[in-house]
Amino acid sequence: MTSSPTPPTPVRPPFTAESASRKARLAENAWNGRDPERVALAYTPDSIWRNRAEFLQGRAEIIAFLRRKWARELDYRLIKEVWAYTDNRIAVRFVYEWHDDSGHWFRSHGNEQWEFDPEGLMRRREASINDVLLREEDRKFRWPLGARPEGHPGLSVLGL
Repeated sequence: MTSSPTPPTPVRPPFTAESASRKARLAENAWNGRDPERVALAYTPDSIWRNRAEFLQGRAEIIAFLRRKWARELDYRLIKEVWAYTDNRIAVRFVYEWHDDSGHWFRSHGNEQWEFDPEGLMRRREASINDVLLREEDRKFRWPLGARPEGHPGLSVLGL
């Protein structure tokens, strides 16, 4: 009889440089997977969000938001980088590239502030984001859809 694999131990606070970076990469990978239900499991059931000018609370609103987002932001690819961390908080900067249904490409630059509960679930997310029109030939995120490959450079190396 084979046993099912043991799920990985969640990354919990207090954070170190290593665990904060791991937490950011796990979040990046999940968002690049574009599965709203899976992504929402990283947040507390009553998680509070501000995304641009939109205010959300709870997993159901997060799932609905992400469905709308990825229906509009096509071929989405994201990179996150830790900016700072403390006991139960992490600040990241991020960039993602996507195109709309007319084929116009964008690069979106943003900052997020995250606060976690003791189990490592995010209970608060504050995101500020700016979109810049991008020529297709200037894209830098060209890996196949899904998680960024391990060897792909991060934001600092790319000069973003």
